[in-house]
Amino acid sequence: MIKGFKEFIMRGNVIDLAVAVVIGAAFTSVVNAIVEGLINPLISLLFKADSLDDLTFKLGPATFAYGSIIGAIISFLAVAAVVYFVFVMPMNHFKERAEAKRKAGRPDPEEPETELTVLAQIRDLLAERSTDAGTGAHRE
Repeated sequence: MIKGFKEFIMRGNVIDLAVAVVIGAAFTSVVNAIVEGLINPLISLLFKADSLDDLTFKLGPATFAYGSIIGAIISFLAVAAVVYFVFVMPMNHFKERAEAKRKAGRPDPEEPETELTVLAQIRDLLAERSTDAGTGAHRE
């Protein structure tokens, strides 16, 4: 039982997952700091609202806080925008440039020759020669 647990823990994907969770937690704090320190104040300037949580309406005895829903949607879109424009887009651009540099260093052949391709060429040449030998023609 202990041996199975040890094998499970020592698998590479479990370690990778643990590292991803820790990095994700640290990454979350960076994104939240950008949203709270930069994006939310900009939204406050545009809407001049202290809190969207105050936006409610009553229907009989029930109170619906639609402002908190709007706030959650705005917060989600702000986080998604920060993640995309600050992290994803620059990383994609970096990867494209690195790939272009790698390809510029060595041109890719259109179709690399394999053993099968070479054998097919030899077969075709032998077939061509045997046909020429049968007709008496000689090629140079």
